Amino acid sequence: MKRKYLIGVFFACVLAFSTIVVLNTWTQSKLSGDEIRFDFDLDGELSVEEQRLMFRVTRLEAQRGNKFSEGEIRQMRTGERDRSRGRGGFGGGRRGSRAPSGPRLNPEQVAFRDGAATIPDRETFEKLSYQGTEVRIDTQLTGIEFVKFQIENTHTENPQLYFMNTETHRSHGSFMDAAGLGRGQGQMRGVLSYRPLFMAPNGEPGVYTFEFNPNDAFPFEEIKLAHDLLVSKMPILKNRLGYCPLWGAIGIYEREKARYDAAEFPVYFEDDLYANVGYLPLNQAASFGLLRVLAMDERPTPRDIVICPTLPNEMPRVAGVITGVRQTPLSHVNLRAIQDKVPNAFITKAWENASIAPLIGKYVYYAVNADGFEIREATLKEVETHFSELRPSKTQKPKRDLSVTEILPLDDIRFSDASRFGVKTANVATLRTFGFPEGTVPDGFGIPFYFYDAFMQHNGFYAKVEVLLDDPAFQRDYDARVAALKTLRTDIEKGEMPDWMLDALATLHDAFPEGTSLRCRSSTNNEDLPGFSGAGLYDSYTHHPNEGHLSKSIKQVFASLWNFRAFEARDFYRIDHLSAAMGVLVHPNFGSELANGVAVSNDVVYQTIGNYYLNTQVGEDLVTNPEAQSIPEEILLDWWDSNDYRVVTKSNRTTDGGRILSDAYLRQLNSYLGIIHYRFNQLYGSIGQTKEFAMEIEFKITSDGRLSIKQARPWGQ
Repeated sequence: MKRKYLIGVFFACVLAFSTIVVLNTWTQSKLSGDEIRFDFDLDGELSVEEQRLMFRVTRLEAQRGNKFSEGEIRQMRTGERDRSRGRGGFGGGRRGSRAPSGPRLNPEQVAFRDGAATIPDRETFEKLSYQGTEVRIDTQLTGIEFVKFQIENTHTENPQLYFMNTETHRSHGSFMDAAGLGRGQGQMRGVLSYRPLFMAPNGEPGVYTFEFNPNDAFPFEEIKLAHDLLVSKMPILKNRLGYCPLWGAIGIYEREKARYDAAEFPVYFEDDLYANVGYLPLNQAASFGLLRVLAMDERPTPRDIVICPTLPNEMPRVAGVITGVRQTPLSHVNLRAIQDKVPNAFITKAWENASIAPLIGKYVYYAVNADGFEIREATLKEVETHFSELRPSKTQKPKRDLSVTEILPLDDIRFSDASRFGVKTANVATLRTFGFPEGTVPDGFGIPFYFYDAFMQHNGFYAKVEVLLDDPAFQRDYDARVAALKTLRTDIEKGEMPDWMLDALATLHDAFPEGTSLRCRSSTNNEDLPGFSGAGLYDSYTHHPNEGHLSKSIKQVFASLWNFRAFEARDFYRIDHLSAAMGVLVHPNFGSELANGVAVSNDVVYQTIGNYYLNTQVGEDLVTNPEAQSIPEEILLDWWDSNDYRVVTKSNRTTDGGRILSDAYLRQLNSYLGIIHYRFNQLYGSIGQTKEFAMEIEFKITSDGRLSIKQARPWGQ
């Protein structure tokens, strides 16, 4: 035990030191005009504290759409924002005993701009609600759609419920002034929140919760009174409403737990809600297609909307996806759904759902929204119109620059070299310029597109491709297309390389220590692009020492450009197949890793504001291509404070049920993600790609406990 403890302390110290090194190294670069705002000591560089503040403030500015003033930034610097769950207090409620400014109004007398006495339907709730970042001290409500309410005269036989227009009045105090309400006995100030992803007591997606000031501790009778009033004045809450006790009410709840257990309404703690997700919109979009249940050995067409018991990793382009079990949100399949702009959602027991089951085998319209899905029968004409409008009208030719004719070390490749080496290679090379500790980003080489083009010409493969593209059977028959592409890949893998290319690859191989297994990774000119990730379309291979010349694995990567799924994706988007090019990123292979994961610099799943989204799994069970029934660790990590995180789902592959990412790793990821988002946002902004910007990274915990970042791509835009 002592030895394990000392090892843990050692790695924690290493990770903490690494974060400081990264930030200090980054300061050596010249400050831009925007960065100067954070140079408070005017020394011409940013300290660790100044950099962290800059990363966080610029994220918030991007969310709100304008910049903070110098005074506001200085205030953020001097005061720590309270981000702990359950703190705050419904903003502006404590005003002493000041008398109201106008006459007291009954609920029915309140103007709609201030509030309402009843909420007859969902549309009225939306008009009264607020959702966003301007929540004052109620930070637990950030990003949640909510309506605040006030109950008066709870100590009498005629209690009164006021729904606040929360768009107008963010605080109870402001509403009380407008309604002429003073402070006195028998008052309850609360908030009614809508949580569309979670399962309601009636078994349908979408649950409402009500809660009170974190300091309040009302007895069961008053909580039941509030519940009954809310349901009577907002009928759609029936069998959809639960009570959420905050920290001040936990003690009295535990003393009266038996009464709550027997009540007709459930009690939710925040962790319970995340565990009870019944609907998860992985990609919000709409589409038309043929609804079918997809068996494991079936191949769907681009016009199919498929219902999958689990999510297959080898799925080609489809019109929409529904799974009856929770998906791995950062899988390649979901990334392709985002890229292809097709709807994708988890709907619990979808094949039994009353809205879905009768439509199986029919053409349907299917839409995934933040608060629910829509599905209905569609006509063949609607389907045909949808697909004719969806595909680009003209052939697209991805840029491929063949001017670089030599294999280059990553440290000689720049962000602007993507058209010569592929975005994957260029982005990994760019990561190496951010000052991360040695070993964080792989060191290796980039093989340019020139090599692929020369190889294809040397063997006459372009001519073979042209014959295939003109073949009527290849054009109209899926099975014929699959077989022909398989033959083409076999020919490429057996193709001859010119001597100069063999010599160049041998020199590359010799640059690594003898006995090193090399990872040869696909890097094309039509993947990892803003708006087209191409995630999972192409294949990478590990070249082991006993496999002979490196050309064997390089040719396998070249051949993967002609995978069926990759061909179908390019064909749908009318990408010129003969303009597509394959580069290769080569670096030492990771072996026996402790964990692998994917992180995004925004919460792209639950849409909370101010969080990074992390998926991690033990060993080599890839998050991007998970094994059957694999459930990764799912964490929301606060932008501002790495100590503030939520474990939404635990991995089902740990031996002890514990957490994969320790606090030390979360601190390191928090720091690295801030840097990666900021720096790539600048780089992609320079080429006009910043809309709803976020970065996705793939990372590993190596066998010796180091955090390594193996890839960075812009999240689907």
